[in-house]
Order: sequence, then C-alpha cells, then structure tokens
Amino acid sequence: PLCLCWVLGPAAAAAPNILLLFMDDMGWGDLGVFGEPSKETPNLDQMAAEGMLFLDFYTANPLCSPSRAALLTGRLPVRNGFYTTNGHARNAYTPQDIVGGIPDSELLLPELLKKAGYINKIIGKWHLGHRPQFHPLKHGFDEWFGSPNCHFGPYDNTERPNIPVYRDWEMIGRYYEDFKIDLKTGEANLTQLYLQEALDFISKQQASQQPFFLYWAIDATHAPVYASKQFLGTSQRGLYGDAVREIDDSIGKILKHLQQLGISENTFVFFTSDNGAALISAPKQGGSNGPFLCGKQTTFEGGMREPAIAWWPGHIPAGGVSHQLGSVIDLFTTSLSLAGLQPPSDRQIDGIDLLPVILQGKLIDRPIFYYRGNELMAVRAGLYKAHYWTWSNSWEEHSKGIDFCPGQNVSGVTTHTQEEHTYLPLLFHLGRDPGEKYPLSFASEEYQRAVGTISALLQQHKDTLVPGQPQLNVCDRAVMNWSPPGCEKLGKCLKAPESDPQKCSWPH
Repeated sequence: PLCLCWVLGPAAAAAPNILLLFMDDMGWGDLGVFGEPSKETPNLDQMAAEGMLFLDFYTANPLCSPSRAALLTGRLPVRNGFYTTNGHARNAYTPQDIVGGIPDSELLLPELLKKAGYINKIIGKWHLGHRPQFHPLKHGFDEWFGSPNCHFGPYDNTERPNIPVYRDWEMIGRYYEDFKIDLKTGEANLTQLYLQEALDFISKQQASQQPFFLYWAIDATHAPVYASKQFLGTSQRGLYGDAVREIDDSIGKILKHLQQLGISENTFVFFTSDNGAALISAPKQGGSNGPFLCGKQTTFEGGMREPAIAWWPGHIPAGGVSHQLGSVIDLFTTSLSLAGLQPPSDRQIDGIDLLPVILQGKLIDRPIFYYRGNELMAVRAGLYKAHYWTWSNSWEEHSKGIDFCPGQNVSGVTTHTQEEHTYLPLLFHLGRDPGEKYPLSFASEEYQRAVGTISALLQQHKDTLVPGQPQLNVCDRAVMNWSPPGCEKLGKCLKAPESDPQKCSWPH
C-alpha cells in the first residue's frame, strides 16, 4: 500500500482504521452543539470539541436507500441506479417488494479498501436491496450484523413477512419475533446489540493488528423510534430524545473504547446522518432540522443538510469548524485517500477528498446537487442556492395528513404541485436566509450574477451526466423476505406468493 506519510508524518506507515457512524433520519438540529435546547448529546458535543464540526454538510438524497448507495459508491444516486423513472421527481427507496438493489457494476468502498488489507464490517441497516445478489458480503463486507430493510412491522407473515436480522450470510431471526420492538412503549435493545457488536469487532481487529473499516448504520431514530429500558423516559424530548440519548451514550463508549485500546490516534471517525429529520413523524417520532426548511423527503435544506463531525485525535486540530460544502459522497473518496488508494478512474466519482479540509483547514470550491429521483431540483454554489424545481408533496397526499413541512408553508416555495423554475430559478442566500424564506429579487444584480454562475455549473453537470440503470422501478411481492438464507435452520421459512412484477408506485 502507498505510504500515508504526507498525511500522518514519517512515523506512521500503516493506513488508519476508518469508522463511519451513519445515523438514520437524525436532523441537523438534534445535537447540543448545533443549539438543541435540551443539550442531551454530551458525547457528540465532546466529539465536536475534540474534532471538526461541519456546518454545511449534505446528503446526496433526502431518503434512506439512495443516500446509503451514494455514501458507499461516492456517486450520486442518479448514477448508481438508486432512483426511479416511474414518476417525475419521485423519491424511491427499497421496501420489501423491491426487485432492484446495488448493481454488481458499482464498486463499493469496502471492495476497494480490501486492496489495502482492510477488514470490513457493517452493523445495522443495509437498505441496498435484500435479494441474495445484493447481500453486503457480496459487495466487499466481511461481516454483517443487522437488517436489509427498515424495522417496520409487525407483519402477519402471510401478506407480508417480518423483516429478517442477519449475522453474516444467514438470518438469525426476525424483528418483532426474535428481536422485540414494543410499539406501545418504544422499548427495544437493538442499539445495545449494535453497540456491543462494534466494541467486539474493534477489540478483535486491534488484537489481529489489521486495519478495519466499520460502517455503524444504526436506526433507532427512524420511526418507529426505539430505546432500551434504561433510557426510556430519561429525555426532555420524549421517546425520540430517549433514542438520541442512547445513541450519544453508545458513541461515547465507542470513542472511549478506541482510546482505552490505544488506537484512537490511528482511527479516523466520521459522524453524520442519511437525510434530515422526518417531520412527518415529529414531534413524538421525529427529530429537529434546526433553522432549516422542511425535512426528509424534500430537497429544501431541512431534508438534505446533515449534522457532521470528523474526529481523529492527534491529527485533526481540536475545536475546528468548517464551512466546506461537504457531502456523504465525499466519505468514499476521503476513506480511499486515508487508505492510500486512488478512486476508480473508469467511472464518474462525485465525491471529493476532504482530508485537506479536515487536516489543513482548506476550502475547496465545489457545487452541491440536490436530486429528488430523476430530477435535479436545486444547486448550491458558495452561499447561493438555486431551485430549478420545487415540490414538497402532492395535494392528494397532503390532504391525507402527510406533511413534510409542518407549520412551514412558504408561499411559492413549499409547493404541492411540481413547479418548474428552469428559466427563472428561485434563488436564496443561505448565509442571510438559512430557512429559505426570502427568494432574491429576479431583477437584482446579485440574482443575475449568482444565477449565471450556478447555471454554468448546472449545464456542465447535465452535459456529462450518464444516468445509471434505475433500480427502483419494479416491485414484486414474491421477492419479499419470505425465505432468506438460514431460515431452514430456524424453521422460519415462509411460502412466497406467485411472482407478479409491477411498476412500483411512489407517491412522493
């Protein structure tokens, strides 16, 4: 492997361990360090004080599955196939009946890290397809403890099977059966299981002296929200706050474990979330997006701007705050750089290497593209954000009580019909107006100048865009988790219905 001397100084030749803490539906406003009033994230706040806080960090899509695909490929979902062409600008994810998943043609971060001798583990939610060909151990991971889908349920196991939990190649049980989640009280000990898995894996790797990549993708803050008994009722914020407190406590224990084993200075840790807080389930089952507009499912700031912290004692100067425009796709490129590897040159990689930002405080000029399904909705360059399309959700969905922007109607911005602004984009200055409430006047010189710059970036992006094969178009009840590998041993195989492929319907 290449020497990392330029990063680490002459003493360290070995590539550092990489630990990505990837939250589920956790909002920018959920951390004390970002101003959450109850201040119930002491460990994350301490992590920020010891490392670098990113104020302008984004996901690649306002929904779970596409953002995870983007993180692990370094590519926008429109390139890696995690989108649909069934309806314009529709958010699509990987429910149980989805036929698609992460294609073999995509190169995932763990596959590449293997070349530098890394041992790779995923703990928690995979969400990149649950059929056998999409299994994480077929895409570079050596170990897995967790689930292929969301912890929705319980299901009746005839119309719809309960979601399986895997250890490596085989299921070891199902949610609501062997892994209890009490929907009345919110009690579940899953976060404790995920914590113990992380501590055990780190200990094992430290003993074997092999570098590791640990992707800790836990989901307690995704509705139905859960926490273990000792955390229930302990927060100022109800059940959602209990879940956040347990996650914060777990992250504190993981970082302390790295320090006690003497490997914290050789472990790069990054904390962020897959999309903004799900306001549709707030306030009891959802978090806070701080000052930002709307939440999960939308391409307003509340749906796409994420809490983010980099921590690497002895390398990252403590107490750093960066205004770098960062994205989950950058974690791919940055991790490869840490391992002394080049990103693949045979495909478009959207992520940039954040190490000069993190280690030397540099700022790299780059745009942020806000996609929703197959449509580029908005572009950010510097402090300006131009909306080429606006849409929160349809009137039909809204009339059923589904609201991604509760209490936040901004006239002409949070629209319930898809509004095209291609010829005259809505422009916001996010420094003065982080909540996207005051569009700049079309007639102003500031508008003309900023839109000119952004339009050139947009044109360049569109000219070179080769969309991937959409993976989220076809659904079939027969492919649900009826008989995952390992079900025979447990006596938990279920009979699948006849195959009947249909176009997936995506209301949002």
